Amino acid sequence: MSDGDADAPDGPENPPARRVSDWSAERLAGLADEHDTPLYVQDLDRVGENCERLRDAFPDADVRYAVKAHTGRAVLETVREAGLDAECASAGEVDRALAAGFGGDRLHYTAVNPPARDLDYVVGVAEAEPDLTVTVGAVDTLDRLAERGYDGRVCVRVNPGVGAGHHEKVRTGGAAKFGIPSDRAAEATRDAAERFDVVGIHAHAGSGIDSDQLDSHRELVARMGELARELAEPEDADGSPIDLEYVDVGGGFGVPYEEDAPALDLPAVAAATREAVAPLPAGVDLAIEPGRYVVADAGVLLTRVNTVKPTPDERVVGVDAGMTDLLRPAMYDAYHPIRNLGGGRESDGSDAPAPVDRSATPVTVAGPICETGDTLCTDRSLADPARGDLLAVGIAGAYGYEMANQYNSRPRPAEVALDDGTVAVVRRRETLGDLTTVERDANRTDRTEAGR
Repeated sequence: MSDGDADAPDGPENPPARRVSDWSAERLAGLADEHDTPLYVQDLDRVGENCERLRDAFPDADVRYAVKAHTGRAVLETVREAGLDAECASAGEVDRALAAGFGGDRLHYTAVNPPARDLDYVVGVAEAEPDLTVTVGAVDTLDRLAERGYDGRVCVRVNPGVGAGHHEKVRTGGAAKFGIPSDRAAEATRDAAERFDVVGIHAHAGSGIDSDQLDSHRELVARMGELARELAEPEDADGSPIDLEYVDVGGGFGVPYEEDAPALDLPAVAAATREAVAPLPAGVDLAIEPGRYVVADAGVLLTRVNTVKPTPDERVVGVDAGMTDLLRPAMYDAYHPIRNLGGGRESDGSDAPAPVDRSATPVTVAGPICETGDTLCTDRSLADPARGDLLAVGIAGAYGYEMANQYNSRPRPAEVALDDGTVAVVRRRETLGDLTTVERDANRTDRTEAGR
């Protein structure tokens, strides 16, 4: 089971929210000592529990995991075993899902402006896995599929003109980049049905939707229900209804990043979603595609304090993890809870007191990247950090490792997975040599060809 007990539910029907304080400090310290830092820790038991919560809240819906939230093989296998399908945003994610054991009947490819090589790959996969579904957000993409000889399962992505999410950069529902405009969606879907097996319609409001934005989500759901009912009726006397299998209303269910934020009332969200989309035509199912909700609170990032620098304006705490390891604070001004697990030393070399015995001090936690924006938090009260302290950055399981990068020629961190009491290294720590492997291979090829 999960490492550490979750908080009590925030309300009588709310699912429990796992906070960074719920993780065992001793367990995390042991993992950091054994595997070094920065280190991602992903609890597969918690991933399974979150999948179960979603299936309980949406018992009659097709629940699809948005793979982009965390693509690790161990996570994907856990999600598959929990009965969720896989929603993939790229050819690479389709390839990962196949490797994790998903069959074509459980794969949904939902790309935005897909590159030619991605379409080539997915069309090739569909030849062997004809039950794979391709979700298309532009008529141009339908034409490109037809040019490749594809005539299989298609879902039409609609832009409903309604967006929501934790940051403007992830509010997809109203952004022109995503989906066919709603005033042309019915016509485009009917046209697509003449060339493909149209099985669904799709829309997604955005990522990290909290309780204050549920009205926008319900409006999106209601519009998709209206479109499904319109498509179920012949356009004219000579027309035929579109025989849809499902209406996919996306995911984006938020999680409480701030310590005092309430958990999303998932059963209430599910009930409101069903009410807003109803009545669906006979034989048409509801589909959702959560990502963040499945993995966010199942992961933490461990980082070690290496520098404590008092300045006239602020106390800067330097750590070995930065925006290359966790990009969300720099990219979205995202809040992640941080807990000081201690273990450091005073300037005289003596052991620092346990964090509970230190005063809370406002600090800026800054990484090693040569960018002013490379901070995990500013003016945050923590148990006064000392050099060598271990910090746990919470709710880091979604879009944490996925956005890790090699800027400043920084190797990406290691990741371990907890599974029913066992620990496994599921992604090894990159080395300096890994940074230039591609360059060395390319240079070696160039030299060989030049020598010929």
